[in-house]
Amino acid sequence: MDTLTKILVIGTNEKILATVLRLLNTNESWRATGVSNAEEALQKCREQHYQILLIGAGLTDTEEHDLSRRIKEIHTDIHVIPHYGGGSGLLFAEIYLALGTTNQAQ
Repeated sequence: MDTLTKILVIGTNEKILATVLRLLNTNESWRATGVSNAEEALQKCREQHYQILLIGAGLTDTEEHDLSRRIKEIHTDIHVIPHYGGGSGLLFAEIYLALGTTNQAQ
């Protein structure tokens, strides 16, 4: 059984997306994959089950809402987290909160 938490990150800024992926993948329990637009995110979700969808800046409110709705149709149990910055501490806390865990040791 795969014990990794799979996280799909959508970010329109290539450098920020790369940084977020690097930070997330420092946690040995997480496997983050990045995409740059909503269509790529939908395709990835059709191919693999993710526990978390992390939405970065760059999408309109309408795009975020539509993407969240469409992905929840594919994976009803996915946690959708909007994340627009605030540093790695906030990023990790948002993920732990979505997972319902208090063990934040890396």
